[in-house]
Amino acid sequence: MSVIGFGGIVVMDATPEDASARVKAAINAGVNYFDVAPSYGDSESKLGPALEPYRERVYLSNKTGKRNRDEAREELEQSLKLMRTDHFDLYQLHAVTSLEDVDTIFGKGGAMETFLEAREEGKIRHIGFSAHSVEAALALMDGFDFDTIMFPFNVTSWHNGNFGPQVMAVAQQKQMGIIALKAMAKGRWPQNVDRTRYPKAWYEPLTKEEEIIMGLRFTLSHPITTAIPPGEEELFNMALKLRDEITPLEKEEAQSIKELALSWDPLFKFPM
Repeated sequence: MSVIGFGGIVVMDATPEDASARVKAAINAGVNYFDVAPSYGDSESKLGPALEPYRERVYLSNKTGKRNRDEAREELEQSLKLMRTDHFDLYQLHAVTSLEDVDTIFGKGGAMETFLEAREEGKIRHIGFSAHSVEAALALMDGFDFDTIMFPFNVTSWHNGNFGPQVMAVAQQKQMGIIALKAMAKGRWPQNVDRTRYPKAWYEPLTKEEEIIMGLRFTLSHPITTAIPPGEEELFNMALKLRDEITPLEKEEAQSIKELALSWDPLFKFPM
């Protein structure tokens, strides 16, 4: 699987022609992991046609934000239609944050029933989740043997928020595929900062080449399967451009990066 993945937000609000061009460029650059979700605006309707010529060459991931069985089934079927495919290689519970959501997902009539049925039907091949809290991630991994986890493994939150090490440890122990989010995040947007250049980024991204390389090197120095850059086309293209410079961190570099991260405001903290 490619070390840099393609997030569907890259084609959100694009014209069909631009969406096709962006997907083609990513494929030609060696990207073979594509991820999307119904909550990403019109990304499914743009990515599906653009990706159709390459479907057999890629690992396609989708998600559902629904927590009960019937709604998850409805969203799955709609996503398959929009993405012009008969199956997803990976289907994930999307953005699980609360323990109440976890209870609903695993309970009678919960979304997990749809996931297991769809796997039996061949409509999904692997089952995963994305989470934005340590508590939810640990509870999910305790309740089911998921194939993958998608989680914010980010230098600032890791060092200045105690957010990530405990999740990484369990995912490794369970030999899960680990998909990293927010590797190119600096932290929360400062107040009174012009955010119009990056309208798709709800956090302050790393934008300088040396900072992007640092963020990606930190994240990918861990046992990460693939990392998803921000949905801004400019930042995604920079990640692709710099991917050959992503080398393991030396001990001295790791310490220097930690000191820098401690001066930034983390997106996430544990405990919340």
